[in-house]
Amino acid sequence: MSLSLLQTALELGLVCSLTTLALFLSYSMLNVCDLSTDGCFTLGAAVGATVAIAGHPLLSIPAAMLAGVCSGFITAFLQTKMGVDSLLAGIIVNTGLYSVNIAVMGGASLLNMNKTATIFTIAKDALEGTPLAGQSKLVVLGAVVALVVALLVLFLKTKLGLSIRATGDNPDMVRSSSISPIFTTTVGLCIANAMTGLSGCLLAQSQKSVNIDIGQGMLTIALASLLIGRTLFGRGGVGLRAVGMVAGSFLFRLVYTIALRLHMPAFMLKLISSVIVTLAIFLPYLKTRLPQWKRRLSHRKEAGVC
Repeated sequence: MSLSLLQTALELGLVCSLTTLALFLSYSMLNVCDLSTDGCFTLGAAVGATVAIAGHPLLSIPAAMLAGVCSGFITAFLQTKMGVDSLLAGIIVNTGLYSVNIAVMGGASLLNMNKTATIFTIAKDALEGTPLAGQSKLVVLGAVVALVVALLVLFLKTKLGLSIRATGDNPDMVRSSSISPIFTTTVGLCIANAMTGLSGCLLAQSQKSVNIDIGQGMLTIALASLLIGRTLFGRGGVGLRAVGMVAGSFLFRLVYTIALRLHMPAFMLKLISSVIVTLAIFLPYLKTRLPQWKRRLSHRKEAGVC
């Protein structure tokens, strides 16, 4: 396996790990299945690209995250204030974001950033003449993901973070403790979507272009990565589980990259995603059921001998 293949998988895995961490917060911790991920990812990419094209590459990062916060707030508002089911709220927001994203991109479905300064070109210039000169993307992505993981783990250990985790486990208990589940749900979804927006922004600036379908399938990819990470590090603490999300993203992207190198048709990649998700769900189930199946087989053998 070539080093370039591993580096490509690692770079894409680091970008997508931010969306996986967002799903880790909303799905695993808050117990809310947010289906607005695809639209929010595209929103972050569109906002980040638009701000960078306007000449503010560094400002594009907080702008994309703020756009994600707005998306998360609307999703939470539909759930908590308007009585919309969480799944339906995500679908509604995801559908509406398609039009919003087109508007952000100035009515176009594609933005070209070939001549635009990005955080990666800034890092490339800053690292020129150093041993890391050819690894500017990896350095930026590694630093951003490490910072996000550290901040997320620290946040989940604060009083508000513990309240968010408790809301996912038992909303009634949280309510009886004079903590508003509406507030914790809103904060959790805003933070999660901020990470999704950041992920979209980084991918757009990394590949120097944005199209309206850039976020298509990101929910499936993030879910598969989350399940892989849960399988590998599911029994650890919050920090280890967060690191597992990054590892799961890398492994998923590695499979994707290998499939592309084997000249597999692009239209088959969605099927690969579905198979990976299925296996990631089935393997833990198989692990719990295997002892029972062994006992049944043993009893049948003993009955046959008798």
